[in-house]
Amino acid sequence: MDIGVPKEIKNREFRVGLSPQSVRVLCDRGHRVFVETQAGVGSGFTDEDYRQVGATVVESAAAAWEQPLLVKVKEPLPSEYGFLDGNEGNRGDRILFTYLHLAAERPLTEALMASGILAIAYETVQLPDGRLPLLAPMSVIAGRLSVQFGAHFLERPHGGRGILLGGVPGVSPGQVTILGGGVVGTEAARIAVGMGARVQIFDINLDRLSYLESLFGSRVELVYSSPLTIEAAVPEADLVVGAALVLGRKPPTLVSEALVGSMKPGSVIVDVAIDQGGCIETIHPTSHTDPTYLVSDVLHYGVPNMPGSVPRTATQSLNHSTLPYVLKLAESGAGAIEQDAAIAAGVNVRDHQLVHPAVREVFGDL
Repeated sequence: MDIGVPKEIKNREFRVGLSPQSVRVLCDRGHRVFVETQAGVGSGFTDEDYRQVGATVVESAAAAWEQPLLVKVKEPLPSEYGFLDGNEGNRGDRILFTYLHLAAERPLTEALMASGILAIAYETVQLPDGRLPLLAPMSVIAGRLSVQFGAHFLERPHGGRGILLGGVPGVSPGQVTILGGGVVGTEAARIAVGMGARVQIFDINLDRLSYLESLFGSRVELVYSSPLTIEAAVPEADLVVGAALVLGRKPPTLVSEALVGSMKPGSVIVDVAIDQGGCIETIHPTSHTDPTYLVSDVLHYGVPNMPGSVPRTATQSLNHSTLPYVLKLAESGAGAIEQDAAIAAGVNVRDHQLVHPAVREVFGDL
């Protein structure tokens, strides 16, 4: 199959859908890969790196987008919607494989449905045991970055309270409150504990809390999540990390505007759930160019493509997980849906219809 790899155009998004290593595997299997020029440069991969492993480097986005299988990292932006229709030769017979996060993207959802493209979202590819194999690698990175960025913005020159999360002898460490104990929350806690912060994780899944106890022991305070426990903890936090996940849907609002108003001036909120709409009432998407804003003197960080800030690591990690699925799609096309239940679970839009149950529930009128 012919595979297109367009250059990502989201603000400061430096990742690329396929690394040269992945392209080599695909070309060795007899597939042709068309990479838009400079698509990999942000991750440290030159056009020549792609040529050496068998790719064809094309000079325009259109030449990459016209291929039957499209492999990206982030969702198409409005300026790319016109590429979704393809050309007369392949219209209605094309596959888009990327992160979509449609719950927060109604215009994109409508554009995908209108185009007739088969849209498979990394974040909803799901194994029979419930694991999300293509969301996990970026969740690990985003969780670790959430505390790294939070610590940065707690520094006074960057607008924060002037808190060193790890403290020093004679001065208490900072308090990190993590809302959600999944992959993001676990990795956020791992970094916060390593820095020496006081850490709380809130979750409603008792089995998950038990697992986290076996992982962290007494180094982390594990709290059953409820409005009362969150309302007691958030005002005392120096850094709040939003790490709630509801598959295919916007997460619940866990921190209200009033509760944000009760936080200490210069405290920081990093909402990793922003790509699905966020779990903090006062959050809205920002960018790597302009990552933060103030509400009630609390610094809000809402960048939806956090792993894009470490593209070399992120691209390689993502490709390790996506390549087996790209191979199946390249070899079987839409037939891979019938062959692999995990890929079938990832289908969001097919034949002009919104088919993923959770996403369909968000847009009941479509």
